[in-house]
Amino acid sequence: MSSSATRAAGNEAGNDAGNDAGNDAGNDAGNEPRGQAEAEDGVRTQAPVRRWAARSVRPVLAVLSGVLLYLSFPPRPLWWLAPFALALLGWCLYGRRARAGFGLGVLHGLGFLLPLLVWTGEGVGPVPWLALVTLESLLIGLTTLGIALVSRLPGWPLWGAAVWIAGEALRARAPFGGFSWGKLAFGQPDGVFLPLAAVGGTPLLSFAVALCGFGLYEVLIVGADTRRATAALLAATAVAAPLAGALAAAPLVSDAAEDGTVVAAVIQGNVPRAGFDFNAQRRQVLDNHANRTIQLAQDIKLGKVAKPDFVVWPENSSDIDPYTEPDAYGVIDNAVKTIGVPVAIGSVLAPETGPLRNTMILWDPVKGPVDTYDKRKIQPFGERIPMRSFVRLFSSDVDRVRRDFGPGKEPGVFDMAGSGVGMVTCYEAAFDDAVRSTVQAGAQVIAVPSNNATFGRTEMTYQQLAMDRVRAVEHSRTVLVPVTSGVSAVIRPDGEIVQQTKMFTADALVAEIPLRSARTPATRFGPLAEYVLLAVALGGLGWSFARRSARSARSSQGVGA
Repeated sequence: MSSSATRAAGNEAGNDAGNDAGNDAGNDAGNEPRGQAEAEDGVRTQAPVRRWAARSVRPVLAVLSGVLLYLSFPPRPLWWLAPFALALLGWCLYGRRARAGFGLGVLHGLGFLLPLLVWTGEGVGPVPWLALVTLESLLIGLTTLGIALVSRLPGWPLWGAAVWIAGEALRARAPFGGFSWGKLAFGQPDGVFLPLAAVGGTPLLSFAVALCGFGLYEVLIVGADTRRATAALLAATAVAAPLAGALAAAPLVSDAAEDGTVVAAVIQGNVPRAGFDFNAQRRQVLDNHANRTIQLAQDIKLGKVAKPDFVVWPENSSDIDPYTEPDAYGVIDNAVKTIGVPVAIGSVLAPETGPLRNTMILWDPVKGPVDTYDKRKIQPFGERIPMRSFVRLFSSDVDRVRRDFGPGKEPGVFDMAGSGVGMVTCYEAAFDDAVRSTVQAGAQVIAVPSNNATFGRTEMTYQQLAMDRVRAVEHSRTVLVPVTSGVSAVIRPDGEIVQQTKMFTADALVAEIPLRSARTPATRFGPLAEYVLLAVALGGLGWSFARRSARSARSSQGVGA
């Protein structure tokens, strides 16, 4: 064999052997890295899922905390859920940056207010409801932004609860005069913290709930860590202090008859139909209340019930102006003469010029109308339409309010058979100053004439009734709640409902009630408790910013060195 043939055979054999070896080696070497690569790909695929899940935990829990807070509100007797809702919110906010705190607060607000305020869309569709909830949730977001900032401070539940009260104070005043619905205090008419309302009003009651809630979270975090004894003590104090304060305030809650007793009656005449269109049958609404009053007079003659010293009709029980409509005047006058005692009538007055007036009229059986009270807190987008031309772009329902109502200026206390009966008309019950000023003006009894027919069978009437119960304890006064379509009620000064009606049922409640003139600390000192808590909130935020500035300065010095 020639040398060339030998080289060729050798090369060919070498190539085959090399190829075989290379293929085997490549297959063996390639199989193992491919398995590892697939495993790494699987890890890379799972990692974003885990990150997404981790990032979703706080937002989901923020919404859940809002839902729990909603469930704590009447008509459910689950007031004890509120501290746990705030504890869960505290877990979401603790140590977070301001931007995250804002976003989580908005989510909490949506979870809370979307179901709580669904009644605001009754009869007008979802646009007003969603707009109101969005605005209020943004304000709650500002509140939780502040809570996130102070959550890094020692004893942060104190600072966080004070910031929460600052947020409630803002929502009660802005925009358009504020919207107080959803205060923590208004979910506590059956709660253990309720006596604190008599000490510092709704701000102190809300503060107690928030402090207890944030304290609960802090107890869970530091309670098992014996190395943080001081922090554990502060956390336990945050939970125990509101409970101890409520126990100490219990003697302020009394329904004793300081100035004797009177017999009062509230009339629920009912409406032809629910919703905004009930106003189309204004005369029928007036007749319903007049007829139910006349029926009460007949029951008195038959000895079925005691004769009242005075009677209170609901708001809008006569949407026909009796000063300009003789027929309406005659219907009211006949009913009042038949019952034979002073009656407070809810009417709408329509002067020739200027805004309408939502007015309570004191009607004497002999002298006729002798006194009036004009509602001072006028509901925006209900009784008046701010920015009417702009709002019309989103809903034509604004034109249902063809003429705005104007606010009154002075509190109204009617002399009814020698008793001072203070008028707080419907929406006003949500505002601290409106109720307090009425008691300070001499009210021995509070009447909250209301019209809930617009909102059908929603929870709105129960939410408002809860407010009235808190107000009874706050100012130690009996609260009479006459409503056009339910639920009307008689509430004693200790917050207990002693009589109430069913929804959309004509009825009359007659009860002997105590007269009281003593003023609780909440009545006497007014917004002082709220101002103190606002100062605490500002102090906490100031301390937080000072610490952040100091850290930034130290960081800058370190970089320079």
